[in-house]
Amino acid sequence: MPKLSTEKKITGVVVPLGALYTKENPIIGEFADLVPFAQFCKQSGLKLIQLLPINDTGTQSSPYSGLSAFALHPIYIRISQVPGFDQLYAKDAKFKKQYDSFVSNHKYSLRYDYDNILNKKITLLQMLYEQTPTGTTGEPVEELAKWIKKNSWIKTYAVYKNLKWKYMQASWKSWLVEDQHKTAEEIAKLWDKKAFKKEHLFYAWTQFIADQQFTQAVDAVHAEGILLKGDMPILMNEDSCDIWAFPEFFNQNLKAGSPADGENPTGQNWGFPTYNWKNLKDADYVWWKDRLKTASKYYDAYRLDHILGFFRIWAIPATDCNALNGHTEPYACFKKDDLYELGFDDDRIRWLSKPHIPTGVVEEITWNHEIAHKILEILCERIGNEELWLFKNSVKGSQQIWDTSFGELCNQDGAFRIKQKLVEYWSNRTLLEVAKNKYIPLWTYGQSTSWGTLNETEKSELLKLFEAVNKKNEKLWKKQANEIFTAITSDIKMIPCGEDLGVGIECVPKTMAQHNILGLRVVRWCRKWEKEGQPYIPFEDYTPLSVTTTSVHDSTTIRSWWDGEKSSDSSHQSSEKLSVRELIDEESDAFTPEVAEKILAAGAKSASMWYVNPLQDYLYMNKKYWLENADDERINVPGSVNQFNWTYRIPCSVEALNEDSDLINKIKKITER
Repeated sequence: MPKLSTEKKITGVVVPLGALYTKENPIIGEFADLVPFAQFCKQSGLKLIQLLPINDTGTQSSPYSGLSAFALHPIYIRISQVPGFDQLYAKDAKFKKQYDSFVSNHKYSLRYDYDNILNKKITLLQMLYEQTPTGTTGEPVEELAKWIKKNSWIKTYAVYKNLKWKYMQASWKSWLVEDQHKTAEEIAKLWDKKAFKKEHLFYAWTQFIADQQFTQAVDAVHAEGILLKGDMPILMNEDSCDIWAFPEFFNQNLKAGSPADGENPTGQNWGFPTYNWKNLKDADYVWWKDRLKTASKYYDAYRLDHILGFFRIWAIPATDCNALNGHTEPYACFKKDDLYELGFDDDRIRWLSKPHIPTGVVEEITWNHEIAHKILEILCERIGNEELWLFKNSVKGSQQIWDTSFGELCNQDGAFRIKQKLVEYWSNRTLLEVAKNKYIPLWTYGQSTSWGTLNETEKSELLKLFEAVNKKNEKLWKKQANEIFTAITSDIKMIPCGEDLGVGIECVPKTMAQHNILGLRVVRWCRKWEKEGQPYIPFEDYTPLSVTTTSVHDSTTIRSWWDGEKSSDSSHQSSEKLSVRELIDEESDAFTPEVAEKILAAGAKSASMWYVNPLQDYLYMNKKYWLENADDERINVPGSVNQFNWTYRIPCSVEALNEDSDLINKIKKITER
């Protein structure tokens, strides 16, 4: 295996495995396709291939929506290389017809059909399995038995997958109560039950095949002198094997997300449970350690997704639909006594911490005072004889407001508008009572009605209190991250990298550096945002312990960035300004192959240790690879769920890339920099 060093500069490429297209396999990228792709990388001088996550995601096409932290995705198995394929294809007309139909019906297209391909592959794998000694007898052959013994996670995964199959892929939360949670002992008993053993072994056999094929590909990649970098999503889908089997390691009453910002005024609710770091710590972080140990069988380096989440995660009550009433985990807080000291009595504290809804908010929609009262009485309690209302204690979140029926009190449109207003008021507060007598400032407290009623002295005193809490938070977050990184990264040979985009917390870069974790520097976002004109940071000023890249899977490619997103900042005359044209040394407004080459060449001058770009951005140096619509060349559009996301395909075969000496030489010039 090639030796990996953080002292030697490396240029690499990022590609989703499913995007690779070869003449032998025009359906979806598979493990075996890494071999010719590594040959292209070797010719081009690229030393590292970074993959998006390749774990099993079940019916979800997003690689960041893991069904398992350990299992590989069976969609990347090459059916024709499964042992027994040739014999079954020759003697079984039904199998031959199924396979031929699968291949002929999936010719190259700009996006691949995830659901259809997965379903067809599972069917073919089941047919192949039935012909194996294990599939015939329901007992594992010696080689499979040894593999199962080495991979203890497989039993839990197989039992879970079989139950999920029986429940027609429904979330485990909708299963019969007795199946919604199983102890380790119960899972072991289910695994050994003769009635289910053959079915359980199918999932073990499938993972055994996937591991074999991926390992063979990894060995071939290493033989070409190329390194492989994996991707560890920080969160797990709530409908995952891991949360089903290890609920003690997750907070299912809290969902992860991000607070409000300019682009997301109500924040983001990702819907994934947060971690219970206390329980993970008590268990010596064994789940995370095993996860990284499993990944280290294949990878030389790995990307820790959303590394800020190891310091603190934005935690949203599961009862809320948006992220406004979220808070950091862990968090520092203050209590009523602290507010009493500032002169706030119980009534003022209630005013600051509980939304007060005027009757008029509803009345202006119903145009009827009496009906407005009746509607408010469903969710709220009136304050004395005032035309002000408080939410009832039984109301636990904004989702409950959306789910409430007003019956015949108003029409559908009116009900929607009223709920919309009430949801807005749910987050109209200065203070958030996170737990009994534990308060923090709401992230958007400055926009609340109660904050606007305070005098300048009161605001000043509260801001001092908030600042004191922030300082305590920094210490908490640093302590937590230090403990986690020390536990999970110290014994792993893989080089850790962290996705630290948009992080403005002082302790994060220092702690990452302490643990030799490379940060991420995306050229278009490396700017001095706090300065006038938001100048670009010169490449030579990038942090050495980092990875520079031109684009990421959640952004547009450099083509869309250049044509529509970069600021036309050459007209700005600030001395602080380093315009994009000066940064890239390019005057042209139009994006061309020459501009692409200049952008890539300029980034190669970065002080970062690694320079790893999406394959799409390299392909722009030859116009024959351009798609008509630049938006079709991106991988994901955040905030949307559709068949477009995560199904990108490269616009030519890998064999064609290997034969393109012009593109290879252009990439070589960049890697030699």
